[in-house]
This record gives sequence, structure tokens and C-alpha cells, in this order.
Amino acid sequence: HGRGFAVVAGEVRTLAQRSADAAKEIKLLIDNSAEKIEQGTHWVSESGRALESIQGSISKVHDVASEIAAATTEQQTGINQVNQTVSQLDSATQENAALVEEAAAASNALNDQSQSLNQAVGFFKL
Repeated sequence: HGRGFAVVAGEVRTLAQRSADAAKEIKLLIDNSAEKIEQGTHWVSESGRALESIQGSISKVHDVASEIAAATTEQQTGINQVNQTVSQLDSATQENAALVEEAAAASNALNDQSQSLNQAVGFFKL
């Protein structure tokens, strides 16, 4: 029986050693998993900060776009006012041109009358 016990004891020792080795391997796997989880948590946190920054940038872009839209509306109003003023100036210029033509015609008529009067007065000269 002594030899059989020694064989069983040897097997138990071998099994105990393999169990210890497996436990060390499991501990390494758990440590690696914990490290990977910590890295994952870090990257999730970094991603959250990046998304917050992106959200802030989007908000700024939205504000700038709103300001551009308001400025565009103001410019359109200004352009409309300039167009109205140019149209009024065009009308005034056309009216002035018509008045100048009338004045020129009146001036020609006065000139003709003046020449007629000169001839009439010349007839009465002593």
C-alpha cells in the first residue's frame, strides 16, 4: 500500500502545482482585463469630453450662422432701400430732362420773339 499512496500523493502534488499555475494564469488574465477596463473607461471619458467640445463648437457655429442670417437680412433691406432711391433718382432725372427740354423750347420761343421785336423796333427807328 505504501507505493500506491506515494503514487497518489505524487499525482495530488502534480495536480496542486497545475492548479497553482492555473490560478496564476487566471490572476494574470483578471489583471489584464482590469487594465483593459480601465483603459476603456479612460477612452469613454475622453470621448465624452470630445463630444462636449464638439457640441460647444456646433453651438458657436449655430450662433455665427444666426448672426450671418441677420446681417444678410439687414443687407437685403439696405439693398432694397438703395434700389428705391436709385429708382426715385431716375424718375427725378427724367422729370428734369423734360423740364430742360421745355425750358430750351421756351428759350427758343423767347429768342424768336426777341428777334421779332428787334425787327419791329428797327422799323420805327428815326
